[in-house]
Parts: sequence; structure tokens; C-alpha cells
Amino acid sequence: MQSESAAHPLARFEITAEQIARVVRVFYAQVRQHSELAPVFAAHVEDWPAHEDKIAAFWRNAILREKGYNGSPMREHLSRPDVKAEHFPLWLGLFHDVLARELTPEQALQWGHLADRIGEGFRTGIVAMRQPKDAPPRLI
Repeated sequence: MQSESAAHPLARFEITAEQIARVVRVFYAQVRQHSELAPVFAAHVEDWPAHEDKIAAFWRNAILREKGYNGSPMREHLSRPDVKAEHFPLWLGLFHDVLARELTPEQALQWGHLADRIGEGFRTGIVAMRQPKDAPPRLI
């Protein structure tokens, strides 16, 4: 049987589109139960299956280098004042838990590193863009 990654020669690591979809689905099921993250997501996500499809496309683009994602995630996060920098460690902790349960240790480690880089970029972008123009830089 030919692996899915063979169809994706530029993939960052070996994983299938089906595994990505499963992680996204399980993760958002957990988000909807999380005491702090659930209200933030519920304020903005009206169609969970469509949101999950879009985020799975984002991850297929980031990992498998498929070109099916169309969006601006930094702009999306910045445009929602209730999305705060302190949400990202919660998001990443939950995401790492799902990765560890759903994937092999190597896949979880590789995807987790990528998620950490992306999440830190969003977090620092929110901090930088939301601080007053005359304030000293925040180094958190």
C-alpha cells in the first residue's frame, strides 16, 4: 500500500490528510468543552464542520504543502478582541494533548513543534499589534 505521504513529496513529515482531519476534529471537540477557550470560539464559529474543514486545509497546507487553504489567520485572530495572547498557551497545551493521543510520538513531536512556532507567531503578533503606539515594547 502506498502511503499518503508518497503523494506529497514536499511534506514536512509523514502524515495523512485523514490523520490531520481526525486531529482537528478531536481538538475542536475538546475546545468546545474547555472552560476558557469554548466561549471565545463559540463567539465566532457558527458552523463547526466548515470551521474544522478550513483548519484541516490550513494544516494540510502547512504540513503536506497542499494549496487548498485560503485565508489570513493572523488577520482573523487580530480582528477578534476577545482572542487574547494568554489563550495561546491554553490552545497549544490542549493541542499537544490531542496530538499525543491521536498520533505516533514522532508525528506528535513534529506537528507540535510546527504548532508551537505558528502559535507563538500569533501570540507575539497580537501583543505587538494591540499595544499602544507610544508604549514600550512588551517582551512576553
